[in-house]
Amino acid sequence: MPLKTPRVALVTGGMGGLGEAICIKLAGLGYKVVTTHSPGNAKAAEWLDAMNKQGYGFRAYGCDVADYDSAVACVQKVVAEVGAIDVLVNNAGITRDMTFKKMDKVNWDAVMRTNLDSLFNMSKQVVDAMSDRGWGRVINVSSVNGSKGAFGQTNYSAAKAGVHGFTKALALEVAKKGVTVNTISPGYIGTKMVTAIPKEVLDSKILPHIPVGRLGKPEEVAGLIIYLASDEAAFVTGANIAINGGQHMQ
Repeated sequence: MPLKTPRVALVTGGMGGLGEAICIKLAGLGYKVVTTHSPGNAKAAEWLDAMNKQGYGFRAYGCDVADYDSAVACVQKVVAEVGAIDVLVNNAGITRDMTFKKMDKVNWDAVMRTNLDSLFNMSKQVVDAMSDRGWGRVINVSSVNGSKGAFGQTNYSAAKAGVHGFTKALALEVAKKGVTVNTISPGYIGTKMVTAIPKEVLDSKILPHIPVGRLGKPEEVAGLIIYLASDEAAFVTGANIAINGGQHMQ
């Protein structure tokens, strides 16, 4: 249902894949949509122009979500130029996959900072203001592998498991302020990153473990986020909602 009054939604890592689908869904319901991209991303302006030619009206800001000062500067600019942030979707994330035997500190730190520290960096800038206004939504994107683990992903699985610990604790603190905090944990979604996996690997090692027999669609995950961002989801907080085609049931 379209919004009666415009709200501002900030989606980190919104260019391409799941993030783009989230931005499109939000814009379609009347949200003022802002996304972040890595500072110096040469393709950001091109992506933004292409999206806005389709009428979405997105705004995009360079932000290193792994860096606290960058998050501060980004949110201050968004609030000044677009308005107070009502919905924060912590979607930005990276992988640096390798076995633990080969894992080094650099690749451990990179994944932890981008996938977990970023939740603190970004949420810290918006939650107090949401609480003061008596309404807000923080939606954190975890992963099926944060729940069940994955070979070669000690860094990623640890970070994504930490996402939900963060969600539950923050949800308790702001529940009486009209602010909800939730986690979604997607399984294998048909983004460019996943579809780049060799077909024989998909067919033999991934799809057989998904009971519905296919990859998820970014639009399906975005639809779940739309619900969690809505007024109707006011009684849902501290939840971790799996959306993985039955691959891992909690």
